[in-house]
Amino acid sequence: MKNRYFILLPILTLVALLFAATPARAQHTLTLSGGSGVSNARFYPNEETKWLWGSETVALSWRYYSDKPRFVGAVGLDLEYLERGFCLGYTYTAEFKDDKEIRHYKYYTRNINSIILPLVWQPHFYLAKNRLRLYLEAAVVFAFNISSNYSYEDDRYPAGVYEWKVPRDNRFMYGLSGGVGFAVLLGQLELGVKGRYIFGYSDILKNRNKYYSNSTDGKENPFYYSPLRSPLDNINVMLTVGWRFNKRGFDEWFVVRHKKEKNKTGFNFSEQAGNSKSGQQSSSSSRGSSNSRMRR
Repeated sequence: MKNRYFILLPILTLVALLFAATPARAQHTLTLSGGSGVSNARFYPNEETKWLWGSETVALSWRYYSDKPRFVGAVGLDLEYLERGFCLGYTYTAEFKDDKEIRHYKYYTRNINSIILPLVWQPHFYLAKNRLRLYLEAAVVFAFNISSNYSYEDDRYPAGVYEWKVPRDNRFMYGLSGGVGFAVLLGQLELGVKGRYIFGYSDILKNRNKYYSNSTDGKENPFYYSPLRSPLDNINVMLTVGWRFNKRGFDEWFVVRHKKEKNKTGFNFSEQAGNSKSGQQSSSSSRGSSNSRMRR
């Protein structure tokens, strides 16, 4: 499984060299992250599933931080290798306790290796004199599934490589992602942790209007009838190591935000009372003069 990371190695090296060759003018960071998590599928009609643990990931991330103080945050993109998959209860045995059926499932496991490209917006703020950065992440995610394998829990069939079929399988996928994290700034180095949830919108299997059943398939397909919906979800926790290309620091650190001047004028009750009395006297005198004119 670790050898799969070598698929990304030439791409990551090329991106790093190209980035390093550009002028390091200001607000750029390059971050390497890696971690593990869980994955599952949301089938409709509903199927018995459980989360698949050990879904590993490694990514190279680029971020650009705005130099305008009114905009707090960053935009960027990731190039990432991600393991996805699901565990499907394909058969079960049942027992009854207190007139209730209890099912014991055997699971079919499918592992999917993907290259994903999240387009990221990352709002953040700083603490501890700009040494701690807390941030949120929101992203649109695009993915390409490069390979897959499967296995059966009870060894009904030997594990094997999943054969992709154009009428049955989707290689390209998309979805949304959200996350939260923090980074400790040590000079130009950033060390941190982040968590992320990828919510899939596209289906790993084409629906039954295009591919109805597994009557022409082998043991790689456990579905009697193709599901109508089959998006994949991932939850991952990752360690991050980043490098800030601006030695001085981000421009927003040095922007002086002038405080608004407060109204220092206090309320003078005696002055307001005097003004109200003078106003009443002037109004009464004006009424008296108008009455005298009417008598004439």
